Amino acid sequence: MQLIVTSCLSPRLRKIGLVSALILLTPGCATLPSSGPTGSQIVSASQKADDALNFPIVELDSLQAIPLPPARADIFLPSYIPPPTNLIGTGDELEVAIYEAGVRLFGGASGGSDAGSAAAQSGAQVARLPTYRVDDKGDIEIPFAGSIHAAGRTTTELERTIRAALKGLSENPQVLVTIRESVTNSLIIGGEVGKPGRLVLATNRESLSDAIALAGGYRGDAKDVAVRVQRDNKTITLRLSSILSGSDSDFPVYPGDRITILRQPLTFSAMGAPGRVQQITFPSPAVSLAEAVALSGGSDANLGDPKAIFLFRFVVGPDGTEKPIVYHLNMMKAGAYFISQRFVMQDKDLLYIGNAQANQPAKFIQIISQLFTPVVLARQLTQ
Repeated sequence: MQLIVTSCLSPRLRKIGLVSALILLTPGCATLPSSGPTGSQIVSASQKADDALNFPIVELDSLQAIPLPPARADIFLPSYIPPPTNLIGTGDELEVAIYEAGVRLFGGASGGSDAGSAAAQSGAQVARLPTYRVDDKGDIEIPFAGSIHAAGRTTTELERTIRAALKGLSENPQVLVTIRESVTNSLIIGGEVGKPGRLVLATNRESLSDAIALAGGYRGDAKDVAVRVQRDNKTITLRLSSILSGSDSDFPVYPGDRITILRQPLTFSAMGAPGRVQQITFPSPAVSLAEAVALSGGSDANLGDPKAIFLFRFVVGPDGTEKPIVYHLNMMKAGAYFISQRFVMQDKDLLYIGNAQANQPAKFIQIISQLFTPVVLARQLTQ
C-alpha cells in the first residue's frame, strides 16, 4: 500500500505524508482513537497519590485472593419467639358473645317466681354484642361493664376480664371473644405478587417464602426479583432466588412487617476492547468472572489485551462508607481461568478489558489508508 501511495502522489504530497507519519508515530499516538486506557495506564492511575479518587488494585493471582461474598446485614434477630396468634391489638375487630343461664342480664328474661318461669330461665341463651374495633387507646366498651382494656391481651385473657366485670350483674356468664379481623397479627405485602394487601398470619411461624406464597406467589423470573423487608425502622433487601434456595435468608416474618417484591435484575457493564459498551443482565442468580468475560465477547484478538482484565467495584468498608477497588486478572496465565470461575460477580460491577498497546500501529495504518485512499482513487481515475 505504501508503494502505491508514494508512486501515485506528487513529491509535495509525499512530503506531507511523511511529515504526518512522523507526527503520528511520536508520543502523540496517544491521541489515536481508543475505547479506553491500556492496562499500564490503569496501573499508573492507581499509583498517583494526588489523584482525587485513589483506588487499590488487587491482583487475582491465587484462589486466596478472591474476595469473600458480602455478609448479609443481620439486622433482624435470628431467634424468633412468635407471639400468640390470638393476641389483640389496636385496630382489631372483635366479636363478643355472652352465654347466660338462669337470671340473665342480656337475654331479657322475666323476673317471675313461678315454676314455669324458672324452667324458662334454666336454658342458656347467647347475646351477641355488636362488632367492636379496639380504639387507639386499646379499649373496648362493654355494656354494664364499662371500658375494658383489650390491647396486649389474648382473647382468653379478655374473656376472663369481661366475665369478672359482669360478676354480680349476671348469673355465671360465659364469655367468648373472637378476632374477626386482625390488624396486629398481620403484615403488609405488595409489589410483584399475585394478591397484594394485608396478610393475616395464621400460625405466626410463617417464613418469608411462606408469606410470598400465601400472597399468591411472585410475578416474573426469580433471579430478577428482589425482596425488601421493613421492620422497626430497619430495612433489608434480599434476592428472591436466595430466599427460595432454602438459605438463612428465608427467616421468619413478624407481625407488622412490610414486604415489597420488586423487579430489580442484576446487571454488570462491559467496556473496553470488546468495542461494544453494553449492560448485561445476569442470565442466572450467580455469574462468575469467566462467564462475564464470555458474555461480553471476550478480549478481541486484534484490539484487546488478555493480560489486562479489570473489574471495577465499590465495596462497603467497616465504617459503612463505599470505597472503590479494582481487581486485575492476567488471562495469559492458565491458572487465571480457574480463578475466574470462582470469582463471583456482583450487581453493578464494571468489567473492563484493556486495549493492547501493540494495536496502535495498526490504527495508524488504518488512518493513513483512510486519508490517502480517495487521493489514490482520484489519481487512477484521471490517468
